[in-house]
Amino acid sequence: MKILYIAAQNVVGQLELWQKVHNSRGNQCRYITYFSSAYGFRDDICLHLPLVPFRRRATQLRHRLYTRTKGSQGNWTEIPGSPPLWRPKTGIERAFFTFRDWLWRFRVEPAIKNYGLLDYDIYHLEGGLEFYRNGDFVRRLAEESKPIIGTYHGRDFRNRGVIPAVDRHIQLNLTSEYDLLPRHPNLHYLFLPYDVAAHQPARRLHDPITICHATRSRYAKGSETIIAACRSLEASHGIRFIFIENQPHEEAMALKAESDIYIDQVADVAPGYGMNSVEAMALGLACCTSMNADYQAFMPDHPFVNISPGDLLEQLAALIENHELIRERGQAARIWAENHHALEVVGDQLYEYYRRLGIEV
Repeated sequence: MKILYIAAQNVVGQLELWQKVHNSRGNQCRYITYFSSAYGFRDDICLHLPLVPFRRRATQLRHRLYTRTKGSQGNWTEIPGSPPLWRPKTGIERAFFTFRDWLWRFRVEPAIKNYGLLDYDIYHLEGGLEFYRNGDFVRRLAEESKPIIGTYHGRDFRNRGVIPAVDRHIQLNLTSEYDLLPRHPNLHYLFLPYDVAAHQPARRLHDPITICHATRSRYAKGSETIIAACRSLEASHGIRFIFIENQPHEEAMALKAESDIYIDQVADVAPGYGMNSVEAMALGLACCTSMNADYQAFMPDHPFVNISPGDLLEQLAALIENHELIRERGQAARIWAENHHALEVVGDQLYEYYRRLGIEV
């Protein structure tokens, strides 16, 4: 079985993890990206496509442009609808993507031929993306009755929406964001994969107790609130606080390994938890995040310290003052990672979805 993943970039290392899952089961997996990972993750087939906002200045420019067409939150403005649909808001935006589809053909079409991209058995579209906004590539796959699966990670769905020309050809959509499930008639839950076995939890707590928080968007995580609380605890409880922002993955993991407590988010912009927390759980850190009522009902046995902007300082102080509680929460987090995020566990979940689609694996 040959399996192909298409993505803008290898954002959190998930593409190489999926490659490991599939290859371990005797299948062949490749992944192809628009541009190289900005966070130091390995590339497989990289097209180095132009006109993509992967550098910080380009991303900031896109955000400013979208404040004019979407609202005050720019590219963070959530699109209504079930599902939310991507539509160009202006003639300029429509012309841009029409031109980009035309321009990309000079690199994409040779890649399709040279790498045999039409010859795979299963296709995964990360973020519901293929090469073209007009859906030309997936149309060709659909004509050959190829299974096509989309995976949404949150912001792509909430703030951009599904691309109608692509979505109509997708047989199954997957997400690790529980709150998205009611917003698409064909969207199902899949835990994030992680190589939990590659990490061993620390045997003892650090002195002083160390708290870390990692983000690529302060707005989405409520980082300013988290930073203020941790600075206060540095003064009142003598803790060490590590703030990780837009750093290469290896450096971020090394800093997490120096920590005892991890804080994910309090903003509830992207509710629950993501790959940063999965990594922290694999390291055996006591993990804190905002788990709203829906998430609490969906996973009532979760290992997180449930925090909010209003009780963040109080919850962290209670942890810091009880070293045994930190250890207990860290052990529970590690067990959760092993039971829900380990590669073989998530691989079994994905392959069950394959079987439901009638794919023989």
